Amino acid sequence: MSAGPTDLSRCITAALDAKTKPPRSLGRLEDLAVEIGLAQQTEQPSVDPARVIVFAGDHGVAADGVSAYPPAVTAQMCATFTGGGAAVSVLAASVGAGLEVVDVGVAADVGDIDGLVHAKVAPGTANMRHGPAMSDAQAQAARDVGRTALERAAASGARCVVLGEMGIGNSTSASVLTALTSGRPAEEVTGRGTGVDAEGLQTKRRVVAEVVERVQAQDRGPGGWLCEAGGLEIAAMVGAALQAPRHRVVVLVDGFIATAAVLLACRIDDRVRRQLVFAHRSAEPGHTVALDQLGATPLLDLGLALGEGSGGVVALPLLRAACDILRRMATFADAGVSEAAR
Repeated sequence: MSAGPTDLSRCITAALDAKTKPPRSLGRLEDLAVEIGLAQQTEQPSVDPARVIVFAGDHGVAADGVSAYPPAVTAQMCATFTGGGAAVSVLAASVGAGLEVVDVGVAADVGDIDGLVHAKVAPGTANMRHGPAMSDAQAQAARDVGRTALERAAASGARCVVLGEMGIGNSTSASVLTALTSGRPAEEVTGRGTGVDAEGLQTKRRVVAEVVERVQAQDRGPGGWLCEAGGLEIAAMVGAALQAPRHRVVVLVDGFIATAAVLLACRIDDRVRRQLVFAHRSAEPGHTVALDQLGATPLLDLGLALGEGSGGVVALPLLRAACDILRRMATFADAGVSEAAR
């Protein structure tokens, strides 16, 4: 019988205290070792192999001027991801993490892009200003794409998965979902996203407020919110996060959009929370709101606002360091070093 969370936490903490260092002298790294151990239910955790999964999908609401970039960028970036030229591609290679890019809802035909996982549910979502972004069936199908991607990663031996996304308009969707989940007003959860100007920010906030009002009037729960205001790539991340507890895979959460997705997943199944490590705090105001809803303290604060899973990859070496402390660092007894008087 496996140890309960409290017992396992005590065992890992005791193992850390026995290392050749003053107690708690490695600070947050020690907390991180405990978190990863609890997620994997082991006193000898590891985050290798690690895989980055980028889900791509387009948003109908992009037609309303909420982004500084046109929707065509989503398909173009898919080719850049698989070609190795995107930020997340370079960063994943630099830390030795595998990269998988999944078309779950790109509006364009990307069937000729080599290396892309083709799992398109629909060519983008409908405009959530005017009605549901997805049907219930589409949202479930997109969640299944994410679940299957997590299953592929686990079957390949991955112990840690970084969730990433690409989709013009998806910070608007994340803002709506965060407002619905937190009860906070549009202006507190809506930022510049891809870098819209002051006028674009006002437009974006107005759209978020309109959609929140429309959805709140329907009295739906987290699954319904996903249909009403989510994206196909966001739904896929929800599905992946929901599958993580089954395989004891650590989910390293990137920025605002990924955090909005896992926040929904936690509202659907609170067992997801134990699997999550939060990489960084982004420049988006809604990200702090979503992190607070999850009681999460991110590892880094570098002003990142790119998405793609890039911040998660940057944080991955910290997870490796935490695991190595637990697995490889000598104890006082091993090294013949005198312990402090107790």
